[in-house]
Amino acid sequence: MLGSVALAAALSLPALAQDAQQLRFSAVFSDQDIRAQMMTQLADSVRDFATIEPYFGGTLFRQGTELVALQRGNLEMSNIAPQDISNQIPEWSLLTSAYLFRDADHVRTFFDSEIGDQFKQMAEEQLGIRVLGPTYFGARHVGLRGDREVNTPADLNGVRLRMPGGDAWQFLGTSIGASPTPMDYAEVYTGLQTGAIDGQDNPLPNVQNMSFFEVMDQIVLTSHLVGFDLLVISNEAWDAMSPEDQEAFQAAADEAIDWSQNMHLEMEANLVAQFEEAGLNIYEPDQDAFRAYAQEQYLNSDISASWPEGALEAINAL
Repeated sequence: MLGSVALAAALSLPALAQDAQQLRFSAVFSDQDIRAQMMTQLADSVRDFATIEPYFGGTLFRQGTELVALQRGNLEMSNIAPQDISNQIPEWSLLTSAYLFRDADHVRTFFDSEIGDQFKQMAEEQLGIRVLGPTYFGARHVGLRGDREVNTPADLNGVRLRMPGGDAWQFLGTSIGASPTPMDYAEVYTGLQTGAIDGQDNPLPNVQNMSFFEVMDQIVLTSHLVGFDLLVISNEAWDAMSPEDQEAFQAAADEAIDWSQNMHLEMEANLVAQFEEAGLNIYEPDQDAFRAYAQEQYLNSDISASWPEGALEAINAL
């Protein structure tokens, strides 16, 4: 089955040079995802010297196992979560904290900066992977039942906010002032409908896909977590390229990532208008207040013990 998936995916791409370097790519997003189109663009741009063989929907490696596959030489490229990297490099947990990044452009600015280079170097030296760039897929916002107006973290006091299970996700809910409640993703619609929870947090595309907007009254554009994964390639595959091919590959990756980010931002903007037309109240809270509160919660927790000294301040200054 995996062979047929790879063959079908490869056949959907332009004809490639016979002596091109073979690069297997694995990701959990579907072949209908904007980032799948991003990979098709990248494959087309580098086809003179590399063949990207894509596996979407977790058909080759399931979510969370791609990094180990890269390290073992069973995979050449992937789109992996920063949380996966932080499991092996604790310093990277900083990049998964609430309100670290203001928006998608801030993420890109960080990875292009001197402090960003330090984090990429950690991944290169300790994990054997090269970070080509961050792939943005949407900011997480708070969606609520009722007419409660939220402007600061204090306004979420006592709000039963559904968050994914796990300590990191539950702390994220606490860091924005809410009372986090673990609940399976498939149960969120009913939870909102029955009042078992007061709200949920997800990127706007998820709100649309799961029809959460039908059982919510408002969306607070908290943007408390800017969602991104990382397009990476193994050091072994990267080092097999000539310097000229490396330069061309990075330039092609930058262009494809730019396109994907712009498409996601456009989709999010369109969804705001659609939800407003559906009758939801959508507004922006005091994000400075939320950011200050959240970062204080993290700094006063054990989570921040591994953060490189001065890194938070450097990122805030970008």
